[in-house]
Amino acid sequence: MNFPSNLKYTSEHEWIRVEGDEAYVGITDYAQSELGEIVFVDVDTVGDTLAQSAVFGSVEAVKTVSDLNMPVAGEVLEFNETLNDQPELVNNDPYGEGWMIKIAIKDKAELDSLMDAAAYEASL
Repeated sequence: MNFPSNLKYTSEHEWIRVEGDEAYVGITDYAQSELGEIVFVDVDTVGDTLAQSAVFGSVEAVKTVSDLNMPVAGEVLEFNETLNDQPELVNNDPYGEGWMIKIAIKDKAELDSLMDAAAYEASL
């Protein structure tokens, strides 16, 4: 399993990569391996401002559907449209091309409530 140290993690298995006041969000390597083959990513919250832990979409695997939760409060700026045609990117590159949304962070202090890579790995 891969847990990049430059990311923060949630107990629901999302990651966040902060770049200034914006951030990219996706699911962890652990989450994609547990879900299995990803066949669809559904995000209909672009333009919405959501609270920390609010559902921003769902990810569908061959045998299950799982909610996606906001690691921190913010506005959903963009959905990774590439996933419409290539949802398998979530399996193949969960921390890179398999990112799901880009957000504008509402309160950077909420990042302190998230886990670093070591804490996330220990929680599994």
